[in-house]
Amino acid sequence: MPPDSGGLLVVGDVVTDIVARHRTALAPGTDTAAAIRTVPGGAGANVACWAAHWGHPDVRLLGRVGADAAAWHEAALTRAGVRPRLVVDAEAPTGTVICLVDGGAAAERTFLTDSGAALRLSPADWSPALLDGVALLHLSGYLFFAEPGRAAARAALASARARGVPVSVDPASAGFLAESGVDRFLSAVDGVAVLLPSRDEAELLTGLPDPADAASKLSHWFPAVVVKLGAEGALVARDGQVLGRSPAVPARVCDSTGAGDAFTGAFLAARLGGAGLREAAAEGCRAGARAVELIGGRPPGPASTK
Repeated sequence: MPPDSGGLLVVGDVVTDIVARHRTALAPGTDTAAAIRTVPGGAGANVACWAAHWGHPDVRLLGRVGADAAAWHEAALTRAGVRPRLVVDAEAPTGTVICLVDGGAAAERTFLTDSGAALRLSPADWSPALLDGVALLHLSGYLFFAEPGRAAARAALASARARGVPVSVDPASAGFLAESGVDRFLSAVDGVAVLLPSRDEAELLTGLPDPADAASKLSHWFPAVVVKLGAEGALVARDGQVLGRSPAVPARVCDSTGAGDAFTGAFLAARLGGAGLREAAAEGCRAGARAVELIGGRPPGPASTK
């Protein structure tokens, strides 16, 4: 991909994250002390912000929010260097995710998700004109877990194919993927140029317990596959072969929320800047390491807290 060959359009979820970091085990029926912050989030929005933070000059985002938080999210995205196109839902509130982050060394998180307006993005919200000047379309996996999001994704994919714009997809959630069905997801993303699953998602999509085997198998179906392995880095595969592993970058883990989104955003920015797959994966690992040192899923900056 030639350097800075055009814009990156992300289509996906914009939500409000309530991050609760608790150092002790949750105590049912009584209080558990926690540090609680409200921050802008959503896998799609996070990817867009990290791509802009990683230096891509033209990042755009299409998402759906409720009237309750539309202005706050638009301002946060704009300050992060993203050009937002937020559809305001007249009926549903902005999606909200409660992120419970434990006090262990890995700062693992558990999500309680109310998708709200985020999964109500529909084909009516899409226009082929959104691809004007766009070199890469990225779809958040959350679009594929409910109608009308799947229909919106189909419309975007059809427009991208008609224009010859490559498409990348991050499956986003192993839990929702298992619930909605692997076969349905694979059928929906047929023709995608780059798939960026986590280890759990890659293993779920293939039924293979080893991430290298899963990456290899997926790369028979998709031209390029990057499997995110968290603290173990990332695997890059093409044409049925694993090309290499990018090592993780050491980090002081504070909150693992959004680390995979950071990886994806930096990876896409690097690819649009002319980097090869392995070089772009290394950039993704750098961003993931930066993300786990922060609260929430967004890069540092004035939009990071509310």
